[in-house]
Amino acid sequence: MNKSVCFIFLLYFSYFHGTAQSDLTYRISTDKGPIVIELYPDKAPETVANFLQYVANDAYDGSTFFRVCTPGNEADRTIQIQVIQGGNVPEDQLLPPIPIETTRSTGILHKNGVLSMARLDPNSAQSSFFICIGDQPELDYGGKRHPDGQGFAAFGKVLDGMDVVRQIQGMENKDQYLLEPVLIQHITRLKNS
Repeated sequence: MNKSVCFIFLLYFSYFHGTAQSDLTYRISTDKGPIVIELYPDKAPETVANFLQYVANDAYDGSTFFRVCTPGNEADRTIQIQVIQGGNVPEDQLLPPIPIETTRSTGILHKNGVLSMARLDPNSAQSSFFICIGDQPELDYGGKRHPDGQGFAAFGKVLDGMDVVRQIQGMENKDQYLLEPVLIQHITRLKNS
């Protein structure tokens, strides 16, 4: 059993067995303020385990929210969305891509505040994630934002800090990339939540 598989097994055992869902609450500390999220390991176990491995490795420390989709910069697209994207870790800290847990299998739809994994092809997500601003049904399984129709793997939701998310979305960008990316300082588990 390789190191990565062992770690995911340990995460699954320690976090998911006998742990209430509310115990999987985390604070994303940014230089614009905190974003508090909850994760859904019972619905999206592989996606949550992947995210938590990056957290445990401190890989997100020093990464950024770097991309925003807004009504203005999506105007030329047929299928428009509103999200902020972050979690661009250094290449040497990237873990292997994970299988896509679609919304059809998890039941977690891309509603306002939902966290989901960015990807190109199916089964290609690694570290980068996004937060929905408003409901984004075209990101669900069968949605038209991605031509393969698989949608994206949602795995959590913002509990507090959507004002920070909207502030980030409103920052100056060029071709969807922030001119001044927002630093992710650290992601911390909130043990007493």
